[in-house]
Amino acid sequence: MHIRAARSDESELLHAIWLRSVRATHDFVAADDLQSFIPLVRTYLTTATDLDVLCDGDTVIGFMGMTGSQIDILFLEPDHLRRGGGRLLIDHARARHGELTVDCNEQNVAACRFYAACGFVVEGRSPLDTTGRPYPLVHMRWRQ
Repeated sequence: MHIRAARSDESELLHAIWLRSVRATHDFVAADDLQSFIPLVRTYLTTATDLDVLCDGDTVIGFMGMTGSQIDILFLEPDHLRRGGGRLLIDHARARHGELTVDCNEQNVAACRFYAACGFVVEGRSPLDTTGRPYPLVHMRWRQ
């Protein structure tokens, strides 16, 4: 596996990965809410300036987007979960920043455990997500 910068023509591919991953890992998200997230994620993926993809050979299997040292988004193809790709993306971010932050859906227990296993610690909690919906966020930080 290797990491490279995302290309501008890959936003639809990344959106499809995001949607498959969310459907596999975010069973707590209501169908109507998921539909409302679709255009938000599409916009993010077409405007993000720091977006990296994880590839297995020539095949894109995941991606991570950042704003400074904040991990905005990190998703993998469902059949590539728990195979080390997420940790490779985190290590890639660590190589560029002495500190990282991430907001994780509290109801996504596996993701919270993943970030904790990568050395992130909980620094706070919000009862609503960034869109004001009742999906609590755990605010996590990693320091070198």
